[in-house]
Amino acid sequence: MYEIILAFITSFALTYLAIPSIIHLAIKKNLMDEPGDRRSHKVSTPSLGGIGIFAGTLFSIILWTPFNYFGDLQYILCSFIIIFLIGAKDDIDPISPSKKFLGELFAAGILVFRANIRLTSLYGFFGIYEIPEYASIFLSIFTIIVIINAFNLIDGINGLSGSLGLLITFVLGIWFYLVGSIEISIVAFALGGALVAFLKYNITPAQIFMGDTGALLLGLVCSILAIKFIELHNVIEDSPYTFRSAPSIAMAILILPLFDTLRVFILRIVEGRSPFDPDRKHIHHIMIDLGLSHMQATGVLFMTNILFIILAVMLQDIGNLMLLITILSLALLMTFLASGMVEKRKKNSSS
Repeated sequence: MYEIILAFITSFALTYLAIPSIIHLAIKKNLMDEPGDRRSHKVSTPSLGGIGIFAGTLFSIILWTPFNYFGDLQYILCSFIIIFLIGAKDDIDPISPSKKFLGELFAAGILVFRANIRLTSLYGFFGIYEIPEYASIFLSIFTIIVIINAFNLIDGINGLSGSLGLLITFVLGIWFYLVGSIEISIVAFALGGALVAFLKYNITPAQIFMGDTGALLLGLVCSILAIKFIELHNVIEDSPYTFRSAPSIAMAILILPLFDTLRVFILRIVEGRSPFDPDRKHIHHIMIDLGLSHMQATGVLFMTNILFIILAVMLQDIGNLMLLITILSLALLMTFLASGMVEKRKKNSSS
């Protein structure tokens, strides 16, 4: 237990001390995120907070992880470095989506082929359990890339990505500790400590954004935690901390970034546009259009995510497919109602 606490404290301290220097350097070198039509901020703001998150997380993991129990750690850290380099390059000098995707694919490949971070079943969805190895590889890489980009897309208002990341790492980190997977718990709490420190500088008025560097790393770590959470249920069936419908519960834990990404992609495709075309259709944009401040919107979405987790745990006995349908239906209904409120507000203001 003490390694987990020390990992959290170490990561927090290093990130907390590093970010002021990063802010100073970003301002000095004019490495800023400028306001725009799709942006929710009004002033130029440094966007290299992910460097501090990466440094704190990586240092803490290396310092406190018991390597004799975590033989695959070297491969996980390699994927961290790949994602960090992609994110930092994109924050400083934007790169094309295709190059970013190739880098993400490389990092995901390292996790799947070398670190064995892999989904090995469909867990009863549509009556399917066992799947061939090639399907396992494809499903795992697809899942990792989707989660990575989901966090990158939802990083649009102050405190949101950091708060959701903190919630996810806290929930899954405690679970991994309870089932005896200390090494994965250390990874979760190391990132959690860095996120707490980052949020000190990211709450309104934000002094810095995490940028792609932080969002991509956050998504990568959450994909590892989610896949490990699902797969460990295959080997801890007798533990009092096992859940029925683990894949759907994992979906509930990551509901906001995953559902928001799925939703905006479908809307863009229906409109005949590329799913990667930027717009203001994200759930956090809806909250802002309702008249909420950044921190109010973050608070509402944070609490909503907690409610989805509680609901999924309460309904875990209904089965994976039914639980997933319930979660997605509720998310769709809530988003539909919020969008309707925005349209009504716009009509009232124009009349």
